[in-house]
Amino acid sequence: MKKNMKVIIPVAGAGTRLWPHTFTVPKSLICVAGKPILSHILDPLIGLKPEEIVFVIGHLGEQIVDFVRKNYALKSRFVEQSDLLGLGFAVHLALEKMDSGPVMVILGDTIARMNFEQFISNSGNTIGLKEVKDPRRFGVAVVDDEKVLALQEKPEHPKSNLAVVGVYYFEDSDVLKKHLDKVIILGKKTGGEIQLTDALEYMIRDGHAFKPVLVDGWYDCGKRETLLETNRILLSESSEVSNYPGSVIVPPVYIAPRAVVEESIIGPYVSIADNAKIHRSIIKDSIICDGASIEYSLLDESIIGQKAVVRGTYSRLNVGELSDIGYF
Repeated sequence: MKKNMKVIIPVAGAGTRLWPHTFTVPKSLICVAGKPILSHILDPLIGLKPEEIVFVIGHLGEQIVDFVRKNYALKSRFVEQSDLLGLGFAVHLALEKMDSGPVMVILGDTIARMNFEQFISNSGNTIGLKEVKDPRRFGVAVVDDEKVLALQEKPEHPKSNLAVVGVYYFEDSDVLKKHLDKVIILGKKTGGEIQLTDALEYMIRDGHAFKPVLVDGWYDCGKRETLLETNRILLSESSEVSNYPGSVIVPPVYIAPRAVVEESIIGPYVSIADNAKIHRSIIKDSIICDGASIEYSLLDESIIGQKAVVRGTYSRLNVGELSDIGYF
């Protein structure tokens, strides 16, 4: 464990690629494999006993405040980001009132399965990386001899296939703050935003080394297709099967304790949240959110939002909160 370590989790983004769900629910509170994305991020951190977790909130941020305070006995602080100027600016806001010391930064829209204790145990700065087929969508690291030589933010012509997964450890938060200040003072923007990657590149040029750590599991939750893919993978790892008389359950699935399933076929790859009700339906490869109601329907590759109602349809749906879809 690192003494006095703090954690920064930016969760201010509007999540436009997950509309209509993020009209009414922050992206980090959308459920995948039985619990909100944010819980997948926070649960592995409890054993690290961080001194403080700073959440950078924005769109529907009060829901994140309520969720964290209700479900986690962690010392938490919430910083509002009213101007969405990029990840670098979000981290900058979190650092403004933070004492010097070690800090870990974890993005609030991706799930990383890794040994966090080992990740922070190295002396020096550490950055999580993952080999990807198309690195142009991500920050990219150029690595040689266990050392990060350079970083690129969403390059047209990547110099490597090692994507930055959004998990960072810094030995000294003051050094990070100094280089983020430099990015802001210089007015440097990449893709129209203040990027954390640019501050890290300045740190490398100033002699602050980063140790690369390859991450085994890295799951993107940023858009509908990747959210469903993440749901499949996580269910395959930890799915539990319960008996529902009158229904057929095809694993892997997750059905919350307070969900109701009647005369239905569920699975494979279905996550059903608390208070959802499924009646005489066939559902596979889908995420059903809290309080949703589905009757006489056949759904595949669908995301059904909180308290949405679906009746009598055979579709691939992406239905937001309180929607009412019926074909009677």
